[in-house]
Amino acid sequence: MAEFILLAMFIALIIGIASNHPLGFVLGGVGLIAGLIGWGAASFNIIVNQTYAVMNNYLLIAIPMFVLMANFLMYSGVADGLFESVRLILGTLRGGLAVAVVLVATVFAATTGVVGASVLTMGLLAIPILDRYKYDRGLTAGVVCAGGSLGILIPPSIMLVSMASLAQISVGKLLLAAIVPGLLLSLCYIIYVIAACRLKPEKGPAMTREELAKYPMSFRIKGCLINLAPPVILILGVLGTIFTGTATPTEASACGAFLALILTFFYRKFSLGMVRDSLLDTAKTSCMCFVIMIGANSFCAIFMGLNGSQTVAAFVHNLGLSGGAVLIVMLILIFAMGCFIDWIGIVAICLPIFLPIMDTYGYDRLYVCAVAAVVMQTCFMTPPFGYALFYIKGIMPGDWSMLDIYKGVIPFLIIILFVTAMTLIFPQVVLYLPGLSSL
Repeated sequence: MAEFILLAMFIALIIGIASNHPLGFVLGGVGLIAGLIGWGAASFNIIVNQTYAVMNNYLLIAIPMFVLMANFLMYSGVADGLFESVRLILGTLRGGLAVAVVLVATVFAATTGVVGASVLTMGLLAIPILDRYKYDRGLTAGVVCAGGSLGILIPPSIMLVSMASLAQISVGKLLLAAIVPGLLLSLCYIIYVIAACRLKPEKGPAMTREELAKYPMSFRIKGCLINLAPPVILILGVLGTIFTGTATPTEASACGAFLALILTFFYRKFSLGMVRDSLLDTAKTSCMCFVIMIGANSFCAIFMGLNGSQTVAAFVHNLGLSGGAVLIVMLILIFAMGCFIDWIGIVAICLPIFLPIMDTYGYDRLYVCAVAAVVMQTCFMTPPFGYALFYIKGIMPGDWSMLDIYKGVIPFLIIILFVTAMTLIFPQVVLYLPGLSSL
């Protein structure tokens, strides 16, 4: 009977997701119905307890704080001056403007933790300029999508906070584990852009000498240093306090939001309307995250209560797969799910099922979560429903098609898979920095 209910839960979950119903309500609703069938009215107590468990989790306060920080940064215009300065520094390089997008997106990723803010900001800044210089449409779409999506991997990241909470591991160590693969992705993106534009110069022509002559090198370097200082201070203020143990991730997130608010004064963008809009956007995003987490926790609690983890583990062990093969199966499943749902749903569904299985093979949860986080970069760019694709489509010129965007992101998806393979072959890519920390 229990096995039948577990199978029915997965079928109902797939149908609910495919029907485009809100994920949080699908997870919670399927869990409640399964619980009623298996246990009766006692299932309501489980739902209530899981709701309280999420809302009483002090660690999760970091999510609205990091989202608020991202919103303040988006309104402050901190990326505007930085992109302009880096654009002028790299203007003589073929593909230099696209490289500037990746570099600025990497810095911006280390100050936001939210993909929507990064992709939209970089898109609004870079797309008109790249289009003016006749950059390849696919390359333009690819660098903005890929660069903007780094915001969910490079710390601080609300995804990493959520994963650490669900996996019951150190947030600080997971943030450290994501630094090297995040920077490695950024480096690989830059190498690809330079190589592609060297092979086909028409993909990314350099700026004209006439335009660059208007800006002396001293002016360009000075502008770059001045515009780089505020985000570096913010990065050190948030990540530095976490990694040195001066503040918890929750406390650091609040400091980050405050520093981002200060930057709105520095860039003369502060207004009560800006604060209101930032708070409203933060409330909407945070509510979405928490509703999904409550639904996911309820689903998982009932799934585990019906011996779901033991059933799945027994099934996997009967297949005779090695631990590495099971890990690869999980990563393939994450990649496939990324074509249809966002990272919140993937984390909520996959980790509670696979982490206990990986425990039996002796795998470190920190390593499993870090590798999974790298693969989850793809969920923002995989057709047909990658969020970054639709963000870009919404701000691109009207004559650009979704096919241009799809073509442009494919090389970057391959790069993400390559870096994932690197983490599998060389585990120290994600484990070296956490191994140095006492967090």
